[in-house]
Amino acid sequence: MPDPTSFAQWRPHPWHGLSAGEELPRVVNAFIELTPFDLVKYEVDKVSGYLRVDRPQRTSSQPPALYGFIPRTYCGTRVAALMPGADHADGDPLDVCILSERPITRSEIIIPAIVIGGIQLIDRGEADDKIIAVLRGDYVWGDAADLADVAPVLVERLEHYFATYKIVPGQPAKIRIAGTYGFDHAAKVVEAACADYAEKFG
Repeated sequence: MPDPTSFAQWRPHPWHGLSAGEELPRVVNAFIELTPFDLVKYEVDKVSGYLRVDRPQRTSSQPPALYGFIPRTYCGTRVAALMPGADHADGDPLDVCILSERPITRSEIIIPAIVIGGIQLIDRGEADDKIIAVLRGDYVWGDAADLADVAPVLVERLEHYFATYKIVPGQPAKIRIAGTYGFDHAAKVVEAACADYAEKFG
């Protein structure tokens, strides 16, 4: 009978127990928290590693792409230094959106994704980059290597979602989209988040 105390018998924590990827910074592993069909915001519980309900979405806005994070990354001082106008980073794993031509309806899955760019988002003074990637092997987007290789409307949808997904009527907007960037800058953000993780968690 297997030893129940063996680490192999337990589900790894998706933030700390999974690999960020073997071909960084171009190809990453993405742990998916949200699908384009979710009207409830889920996020990984940092203690247990399971998904928990963060909040129901206030508006009818739905995520335009798969959304999650890159394991073993942390947005700390190095990530903040790459975001002009940010006071600090958000202290979370690095967020990633994945474009897929085929609908993927399940969350809590691992997706190998090719990094092509990102969105510079500042949330109440915090650097909150959204890396943009495409599903590796995707028959429509799989050959994309930079943000310019995908239709601009897809990036516009992502920008609109993140600019509005926390909006509260009657209150000033707390999120600002500072711009977008291609692969070269995205690679620096991924590498900075991996270095911030190593410094924070060893």
